[in-house]
Order: sequence, then C-alpha cells, then structure tokens
Amino acid sequence: MKAVRMYDIILKKREGGELDPAEIEYWIKGCTGGTIPDYQTAALLMAIFFRGLSRRETTGLAMSMYRSGEAVDLSELPGVKVDKHSTGGVGDKTTLVLGPLAASAGVTVAKMSGRGLGHTGGTADKLESIPGFRVEMDHRDFIRQVREIGLAVAAQTGNLVPADKKLYALRDVTATVDNVSLIAASVMSKKLASGADAIVLDVKAGRGAFMKDVPEAEALAGLMVDIGKSLGRRTAALITAMDEPLGLAVGNALEVREAIETLRGGGPGDLRELCLALGAEMAVLAGKARTAAEAVKMLEMNLGNGRALAKFGEMIKAQGGDPAVLENPGLIPEAAGKTVVTAWTGGYLAWCDAMGIGLAAMNLGAGRETRESAIDPAAGVVLHKKVGQPVAPGEPLATLHHNSGSRLERALELVRRAFVIREEPPETRSLIIKKIN
Repeated sequence: MKAVRMYDIILKKREGGELDPAEIEYWIKGCTGGTIPDYQTAALLMAIFFRGLSRRETTGLAMSMYRSGEAVDLSELPGVKVDKHSTGGVGDKTTLVLGPLAASAGVTVAKMSGRGLGHTGGTADKLESIPGFRVEMDHRDFIRQVREIGLAVAAQTGNLVPADKKLYALRDVTATVDNVSLIAASVMSKKLASGADAIVLDVKAGRGAFMKDVPEAEALAGLMVDIGKSLGRRTAALITAMDEPLGLAVGNALEVREAIETLRGGGPGDLRELCLALGAEMAVLAGKARTAAEAVKMLEMNLGNGRALAKFGEMIKAQGGDPAVLENPGLIPEAAGKTVVTAWTGGYLAWCDAMGIGLAAMNLGAGRETRESAIDPAAGVVLHKKVGQPVAPGEPLATLHHNSGSRLERALELVRRAFVIREEPPETRSLIIKKIN
C-alpha cells in the first residue's frame, strides 16, 4: 500500500480532489502531534478554503478532530443527554436561562462551555461573576452533580479536541476562518467530544453574528445537522436573528442579572422567546415532550411556578456559588460608574448595531482582546430600547457600566454610532427565522 504523504494530500485538494478518511486522519494526527509542519497545514487549509470540502470530507474531518484528544464520557448517566451550542452573538446569555429551564423539565443537561474572546462573551466568565461560583470541575464531580440535580455547566477541559485549537490558531492567521466546512467541523468535533446524545444548535445570522446572512447560516446549520445525524447524534438547528443584541444587557454580571429576571418569568421578550424555542427542541430530542408546542407550554409553566429559577439555584449552590443572588442581585458585582447615552432626536429606533455594542462592552472591560486579558465582571452596556420602539429626544438609549481604567470615550463613541433613529418605524424580521432538522 502506498504511504500517505502530506505533499500528496495538499496537491490532491489543490486540484479539487476528495480526500479519503485515511488521508484526513493522517493529516489531523500529524498536525496535532507535531510531525506535520504548520506551513503544510496552512497550505492545505488554503486549498480547502478555495476548493471546499464535501459533506463526506467534512464529517470525516469532524470525526478525526474529535478523536484527537479526550472525550467526556456521559454513558453512566441515565436518559438522553442534551447539549446546546450557539455560534455566538452579543448579549447571548441563553445558556444561563436555558440550562435550568430545560433541566426543570427533566432534560439531562451536562454542558461544557468556553470563555469569551473579543466582542462575544463566554458562559464560563458570566457564571464566575456569581460570588464563589466554580466552573472548573473534574469529571467525577461533573458526573455526580448531573446525576443529582440534572444540570452542570463547566469550563472546557484543556485536552478537549486539541486539533481544533491547533487548526483554529492557524486559520486565524491565514485568513481561512470563514469557511463553512471548517466551521462546521470545528463546532461538531467539540460537541461530539462533550459526550451528548442530542445537540440543539442556535445558528445566528446578522450584523452581530459570524454568519452575516441567512443563506450562509442555513448552509452551516444544514451541514452541522448532517454531521451530527451521520455520527449517531439527534440533532436540530434553529436559524435566529442577531442584528441587534439579544435582550438588553451586554456584560457578564449584567447578563446574569437579566438571566435571573427571565427565570423569574420576566425578562426581555426576545430572550424569553429564544430560550423557550431552544428549550422546546431540547425537550423533544430528550423525549420529554412529543411536540415543540407541548414542550413550550411545559417550559412556560416552569418559568411561572418557580421551578426553573429553583433549578438555577441548585446549580449555583452545587458549584460553590451563593444562591442568595437569586433574591438579592445586589450581591453580584456592580460597576462604580454609569454613563447614559441619550437620543439626539425623536422617531423610531431603526437600527442597533450588535457588533458596535459588543465592541463597546469589550472596551469597558467586559471582554478579552487576547486570551490573557483580564475581565471586569461588572462592566458592560445596558440598552433601554429595542429596534422598532419609539424614541423621544433626550430619552436614554443605553447606560454604560464602567470602572476606572476602562476606555470610556472609545466605548461612548461606539455606542453612539450603533444607534440609528428614523422618522418611520423600520421593518423587522422574526427572531426565529427557520428550523432545520
């Protein structure tokens, strides 16, 4: 049998050929193990960027990446374990609401979450703004907690899909990040390694999302659903709008407060709507409801009767946090300074640039510019208006929460530029754009 050579793999893909599973496995093993130099992997990534990957190749790549490191074994837990993944957005605190909400309906939620980088926040950082909360857990404690209360959210382990870390670092510096197949393989390899039996995907489309338009988001969602199903995972995806921030709060502690308000049965309408839609998919995949409509009724009831909020309290206590924050949000860090941005004219809010708001929050200290950057848990932006609402001159549009050392002037400039006010109300699209399963 002819030996596999990296040169031949690069040439084959450059000429538009389809890589077989053995060639993909050879590449990923060599890339991760250091036997294939970075310049050859970079060359192959560029060939993939221009020539693309077939669905078969993309599935093979996801599988090889998944096998590159440790995997979380959830087999000893009863029932269907369901995970949720979002492609990222501004103010996306859905896991904080969705985890307890789904668990309150009997869904087993064992979730590994990452930290934030750039203008998008990380669930682990948000949870750590709760006094005492621990996101670092060993496997034994993680499994024990899920068995006892049906819910745990922990930071990703260091050796979870090392191939993805290596490939992403190279994609980031070779302008090959925005390729649908590479994105799909990256996401699904981590979801496979997280050990879930079923996966619900929230694929964002819009100005504040990675996928800027709906057709791109549909292509990514369809590919990820295909990968999940072909590898034996129950998988469904929702295409959701990310033209403006989700909810009103952007920033770690601010988003925790908003999540608590939502679990109390209140909160912003768009956040509640999204969590109910995603939670319904989780409940159906877990066999806790026959239809999404049936699941939504059950979840709405648990928001109203306090079960979802109580489940969040159980998780906080189990992971070392102070559940008193549910009754006294003042225990969560609060910024020393607050600066209000007001409307310069009247009319209707026609646009709120999610990217601009996210970057403003990062400048205030809510996000990281590099992985080594420190987070200010209290920093961020709270919006007072959603797109389509009427605005009066001088009315507050946003409040910036900041401490000393933040780049307040830059953040103020970004927030002011993020808002567009017009005389006529704008056309708005639905939050839930499409379901793919």
